[in-house]
Amino acid sequence: MAEQDIKIDEVSIDPAPDATDAAPATDAPAAAPTPDDTQTIADLTAQVAELNDKYLRLAAELENTRRRASLDMESAARTRAMSVADHFLPMVDAITAACAHTPDDPGIQAMARAMDASLAQVGITRIETVGQILNPQFHNAIQVTDAPADCDPKPAPNTIVSELQAGYMFGDSVLRTAMVVVCK
Repeated sequence: MAEQDIKIDEVSIDPAPDATDAAPATDAPAAAPTPDDTQTIADLTAQVAELNDKYLRLAAELENTRRRASLDMESAARTRAMSVADHFLPMVDAITAACAHTPDDPGIQAMARAMDASLAQVGITRIETVGQILNPQFHNAIQVTDAPADCDPKPAPNTIVSELQAGYMFGDSVLRTAMVVVCK
């Protein structure tokens, strides 16, 4: 077989066309908008403003809904915790009565200290009573008596002289008001 000579014509490709090859540029000014175009632009601008307003309102409503749901969940959790704490108050009363009945028993004293520590950890505090002025928000006066004769400074009227049942608070909410005796 004989080799054949193949001649390839060289073709040059210019990557950038000349300016003369480009489409002729028009120096005519852009056409002025017609009244229909102006009205369309105004309508579209108003529509964009309306949609933006709707978006902002929906975003605010969504944020408010999230905040309300969070507050509702916190409120429900607090209500459940208060309900549980309220069910433990009779046990607290029993331990307190046992301490008053046998103050020298180390087992009962240890149980009372553990109970007080547990109540403090969950935010339950005892309402102060004896020596305080009666506050109907925290105290329930079930008896009125004359001032004790052995008191040197006579207590002011409506001062609590004894506590019949302890009252408790859960944070800033009253779990149970204290039952107290006040002086006249």
